[in-house]
Amino acid sequence: MPFAGWALPVQYDGIIAEHRAVRTACGVFDISHMGQFLVHPAGHIDAAAWLNGVLSNDVTQLEPGQGQYSLLLNDRAGIIDDLIVYRTGENHFFLIVNAARREQDLEWLTAKAPPGMTLIDRSVAYGALAIQGPEASRVFAAIMPAGAELPPRFGIGEWGDATICRTGYTGEDGFELCAPAEALPGWWEKVMAAGAKPCGLGARDLLRLEKCYPLNGNDLSEETTALEAGLGFAVAWEKGDFIGREVLQEQRRQGPQRRLVALKVSGKTPPPRPGYAVYANEEQGEPTSQLTSGGFSPGLEAGIALAYVPNGLHRTGTRLWIEIRGNRYSAEVVPKPFL
Repeated sequence: MPFAGWALPVQYDGIIAEHRAVRTACGVFDISHMGQFLVHPAGHIDAAAWLNGVLSNDVTQLEPGQGQYSLLLNDRAGIIDDLIVYRTGENHFFLIVNAARREQDLEWLTAKAPPGMTLIDRSVAYGALAIQGPEASRVFAAIMPAGAELPPRFGIGEWGDATICRTGYTGEDGFELCAPAEALPGWWEKVMAAGAKPCGLGARDLLRLEKCYPLNGNDLSEETTALEAGLGFAVAWEKGDFIGREVLQEQRRQGPQRRLVALKVSGKTPPPRPGYAVYANEEQGEPTSQLTSGGFSPGLEAGIALAYVPNGLHRTGTRLWIEIRGNRYSAEVVPKPFL
């Protein structure tokens, strides 16, 4: 299916089978659509200080070889993108960004960069594989060069022209292998030969939804803030000034007017989908919001969804209704993550 200018596989052997493989064994995803930026400053420019001014988290806390989740915010504290930033050297960084926001990210960062700051977009020249699941370490060890070491959680390392990260977007242990595009088919074959099952976009979406990982463009946008989305953990309040800080501080004082909540649908229903209306009452009233993500969870054997709801309807145990194919179905606000 088309996605951000890429043709992505939805499934290979079936979404449920692929979901099960990642939760119980190991799956491999082609994530070559993700953006890859290198931050290389010239002279005495402090790359960490610059990144701290444009990102929400504190990159100065990273040692070389470490990474963290962070947010790229606009002047209104809206989320341009959520990304992973790695410190690859004392003054060098590597960013993995969302495919649909790659061009906007690069434009924004370039506009904010001081003279001498070089941003290298290697997104087209390099692809990436995500190896995910309880057996990911075994599978990855089988394809490693002799003497190579597995990076720690949220770590990064180099194998020749390949960059190895360890984060994941499924809730399971996992690795990301970034390499020149022409080398990816060979790595893909090695990973499958080591026992990983090829998985597509459908399974990936369900896996991340079960863990309540937000999807940019659905759950996050330039009209949503970190506090509304429940991502305050990615904001380093004490680090000093950064873009969007004043707006976030004011929202922190007053409290957000809406919040992204997890909804579990009661009983057997058609699967909830993004865009479906959410109501505070079963039979009457206007919609309070709409789903930003939704689907059927194989792990819970129930429909699950995410939605922004007005403050006061966000508390655990609150009963709401989702309109699916003309009928309203009961749903409950539950703690994050679902699993």
